[in-house]
Amino acid sequence: MAQVPRYKIVYDILKGKIKEGTYAVGSLLPTESEMERQFDVSRTTIRRAIGLLSAEGYVKVVQGRGSQVQDAFATQKLNNISSVTETLSQKGFTVSTQSKCIEKEPAPDCVAEALQVPTGTPVFKLQRVQCADGIPIAIMCNYLKISCAPDLDKHVDSFTSLYLFLEQHYHVIFKDAWEYLSAGAASFYEAQILGVPTGAPLLCSKRITSNETGPFEYGVIKLVADKYEYSIYLVGR
Repeated sequence: MAQVPRYKIVYDILKGKIKEGTYAVGSLLPTESEMERQFDVSRTTIRRAIGLLSAEGYVKVVQGRGSQVQDAFATQKLNNISSVTETLSQKGFTVSTQSKCIEKEPAPDCVAEALQVPTGTPVFKLQRVQCADGIPIAIMCNYLKISCAPDLDKHVDSFTSLYLFLEQHYHVIFKDAWEYLSAGAASFYEAQILGVPTGAPLLCSKRITSNETGPFEYGVIKLVADKYEYSIYLVGR
């Protein structure tokens, strides 16, 4: 069995302490010399571990101060209709899109059922990868009725937030939505896109969104599980 590199062990320990709150957001990690003594490793090992944490958004290296813990976790509240893009933006992340594609295609059975149209009805299929501060966090696939956004395929480079664009450009009114959440594991293809190991845990969301005339959007989203969570506010019995 291959031995785990020492920098990866240090990275895993520090990441665990950040996620459990031992190192709070805004605080500084111990100095490099302190961590050298704590983990009994070289400074190069410490710097490789910090480099991984920095690349994933858990810390920010501040010149003259050290490694400052960042809020790398986004929480989406399910009490109203919001999106991954809006949630990330509200948390202060710079959201960007990779590999966006919009095309018309016949609705497969599952999409037709969700949108309450006959199988094979033309729909828009929007595929993209959303990034937070340059780090891929979600693979997104949205199917929309063409009637709600007739020329959406002409605006492939016009938006980052689909929901905001639908509201502002097409005056779509979001009435309600059903969301179904499950756990998944990253396939080889998904792992390559998201920069995680094959089999890494993913949050899987399927959403059917309606306006005043009925369902108009069916979305399937797969998110890096240790970067994102959902919250639901419950009242009484």
